[in-house]
Amino acid sequence: MKPVIQLFGESFLYSCSFAQTHAYEQFVPEHVLAYQISGQTQIYHQQQEMILEEGQILLARKNQFAKSIKIPAGEKAYQCVSVLLTKYQLQQFALDNVISCEERYQGRKNILLGPDTMLKDYFLSILSYIEPGKSVSRKLASVKVDEAILLLLAIRPDLKSFLFDFSDPYKQDLEEFMLKNFHHNAPIKHFAKLSGRSLTGFKRDFAEIFNTSPGIWLKNKRLSEAYYLIKKKSRNPRDIYLDLGFENLSHFYTSFKRKYGHTPAEIKLQNK
Repeated sequence: MKPVIQLFGESFLYSCSFAQTHAYEQFVPEHVLAYQISGQTQIYHQQQEMILEEGQILLARKNQFAKSIKIPAGEKAYQCVSVLLTKYQLQQFALDNVISCEERYQGRKNILLGPDTMLKDYFLSILSYIEPGKSVSRKLASVKVDEAILLLLAIRPDLKSFLFDFSDPYKQDLEEFMLKNFHHNAPIKHFAKLSGRSLTGFKRDFAEIFNTSPGIWLKNKRLSEAYYLIKKKSRNPRDIYLDLGFENLSHFYTSFKRKYGHTPAEIKLQNK
């Protein structure tokens, strides 16, 4: 059975799979509140790993790169439901409830929330909205998102700056930023945003530091890392191409051979 990923309106996302699946979306543009119904989600972010187990709830901050692997639990399917806390919805909530936030958020980007009956009951209440053939009106979705925000503030008042800091990311050291994040498969505009630059400023600074374009540098960096892992670490090409930002194995093999004159499999055989 094929994996099911359904977006209901602009607020609810439901994912179901009976086989281990890599998630290809690697840029998180909005805050996400997620409940793991069954199975587990392995999340890789900021060169760290966290696991969302069955029954756990995750609050993930916007504007970050992240990779995930969806893993079923035995005979049970992988199931996860998420609420998208968009900037627009949070700004509207802040206006309606006279909330201002001068503090810039400095904490963790991904927070596992402690066991909470109210939050779990909340997620159970929205599961009925994600049945096939049902639609969620914009007004109803807005009410349910507001309910999620109210619950978060009631349970964790300290999350105020997490939710209502609307400032742009800090400008970062570009060389350090790219060396940490080159393996993420994302459009250049997302690299620019997370580095704290406009797209124009990002391309200008990038050319000054690396003497090439972002697209060319990313491709060469990923390929050189692949060569190192296969040649020096004896890694299997099939096990690394997704982690290095390649969308499919065929594209990886073609690009690798064009650069090195041999396929990844041929390089691996040289080690034997």
